[in-house]
Amino acid sequence: MRRLVCLIVLSLGLMQAALADDQTGHDHMSAYLRQKFGLAKEKAEQISNAVRAASEKYALPPALILAIISIESRFKEKAKGGNGATGLMQVVPGAHRRMLKDVKDLTDPETNIEVGSAILYGYVKSAGGDMNAALKSYGGSQAYAEKVNGRVKTFADVLDAEAAAASGADQPLPSRDGGCDARWTSLCIGPVVYVSPVDDAADKPSVSQRASSLLNSLLPHSH
Repeated sequence: MRRLVCLIVLSLGLMQAALADDQTGHDHMSAYLRQKFGLAKEKAEQISNAVRAASEKYALPPALILAIISIESRFKEKAKGGNGATGLMQVVPGAHRRMLKDVKDLTDPETNIEVGSAILYGYVKSAGGDMNAALKSYGGSQAYAEKVNGRVKTFADVLDAEAAAASGADQPLPSRDGGCDARWTSLCIGPVVYVSPVDDAADKPSVSQRASSLLNSLLPHSH
């Protein structure tokens, strides 16, 4: 009887290990962050999970958030910049005091990604869904917006591979429009129509506003 119990426990342990290995194998983003930026496994997983959570909460493409982090701090959570810019997304405390009144540690990856994503979401909303304008507000220039846009594809490719692995496909999943994938960036043709994930229905854009936002995003911008 004791031997049977031991075998059952051993079998359960092996099953859990196999599941863990399978999950790790499908977490391409975490593996990429460890390989490319030298992050420890736990830290890479923490950042990857925090990006997913912020992406879902604020309807921001995960590849976009990752691209911003890579440019702002190269995934160094203790990074410091001009004007007190802090952490992964280089949040400037002096510019966002009200948002940070309850924040104790802005270098904490989850906190920094949450706050940085909320700031970017606010810029997108103020710009009527124009991601290009929002990125200019976040980074201070059109050159910054273009740099982020160029970096997005790198992370989008990793996320595509992860999605393909999770679905059991041999090849990356096709994009929605045959070009870039609107899941990862709203800077491509057929961008994500921006709908607030946190405001009530009265504050959400109308169909005409969405159409206007879509048209605006496809037209060249003057600077």
